[in-house]
Amino acid sequence: MNQYLINGGQRLEGCITVGGSKNASLPLLAASLLGEGESTLHNIPQLSDVQHMVEVLESLGAKTYSDGDALTIEAQTITGVSISENSMRQMRASNLFLGPLLARLGMARIPLPGGCRIGSRPMDQHLKGLAALGVDIIERHGYIEAKSAGMRGADIYFDVPSVGATENLMMAAVAAEGTTVLRNAAREPEIVDLQNMLNAMGAQIAGAGTSMIRVNGRRPLHGTTYTVVPDRIEAGTHMLAAVMTQGDLEINDVVPEHMSPVIAKIKQCGAEVSVKGNSVRVRHVGGIKPMEIKTMSYPGFPTDMQPQFLALMTLADGTSVMTETIFENRFQHVDELRRMGAKIIVEGRSAIIHGVKKLEGAFVEASDLRAGAALFLAALAAEEASVLRNIDYIFRGYERLEEKYQAVGAKVQRMI
Repeated sequence: MNQYLINGGQRLEGCITVGGSKNASLPLLAASLLGEGESTLHNIPQLSDVQHMVEVLESLGAKTYSDGDALTIEAQTITGVSISENSMRQMRASNLFLGPLLARLGMARIPLPGGCRIGSRPMDQHLKGLAALGVDIIERHGYIEAKSAGMRGADIYFDVPSVGATENLMMAAVAAEGTTVLRNAAREPEIVDLQNMLNAMGAQIAGAGTSMIRVNGRRPLHGTTYTVVPDRIEAGTHMLAAVMTQGDLEINDVVPEHMSPVIAKIKQCGAEVSVKGNSVRVRHVGGIKPMEIKTMSYPGFPTDMQPQFLALMTLADGTSVMTETIFENRFQHVDELRRMGAKIIVEGRSAIIHGVKKLEGAFVEASDLRAGAALFLAALAAEEASVLRNIDYIFRGYERLEEKYQAVGAKVQRMI
């Protein structure tokens, strides 16, 4: 079992560089199928989720070549149209191949996603949008079978602003005849990144980053070279590490505009934050003030930062409230934080956190990616040593974590 041994209580100081965004890389890798040619993605993070996505690409007939943080995909000869059950169980983002396969080959077969530890992520918005484009969809034997003799542009309204559905429909619509308009679309920076790459491949898309996206379809697409945007969730995690360890960290390769809700809350808790170009410096200057936070769709406070901020609130001087509106089961890290001395009460979608003066080292287990990050931060701040188990979850979204933190003064060691 992979696990971290973390000797907490060390003040962190220095610089940490952020890697490429996981949540941008996955749809960009799927989009590489749309160009009949070679595409190269730079700033690709070395994560287990990215590796799973590459394996799916290769299973569909693409060839891939890696060179450092650059990944080249040759997609001239795509022959497969089916995603395996195992691929979907390893990574739910495999469903992002649905749109590109329909656009490229006119058919796709993917497993219905099962349950998710942090809550349900249904496919209904994906399928409703594809049906509006003229795709015939059959659900049977646990699979979605989709086929189209020719998609047509449509005006599509999402009942909720789903990130995955917005991305899938953008990629499908590039092959549809005429114009597709996506309304109540998700607005995340990763969707803007997808638009920018697709346009570099020859697509004509506008509006990403707003609630309405317009796609003019049936334009021939080609390969391209593109650089993945920095990971805003990784950046936010490092910022909290500075506060929780009473440290002073400069986080480099950041897009500060993507971090506005996170930076605002870090300032509210009493830390000093300064922004210069693509760098953000966070310095602990006193006690941690209690806060109330509610997760929202972008540009609101990101659900992927909820567990890490909840860990921060355990050390606040007073009572904080965290309300989770996106996922119904995203407080699984609470029991583990309690093992470290945290005082937390969960009532429905809200957690009430009574701050303590210190956390204690303990044996704890990650239940998902961001819960793992929260426990990692808690262990850095705790007195004495902690053992964090199930760190394979962390490798899904953070590359070279122990190396980056050792360089700024953390005492963390991976044990196998």
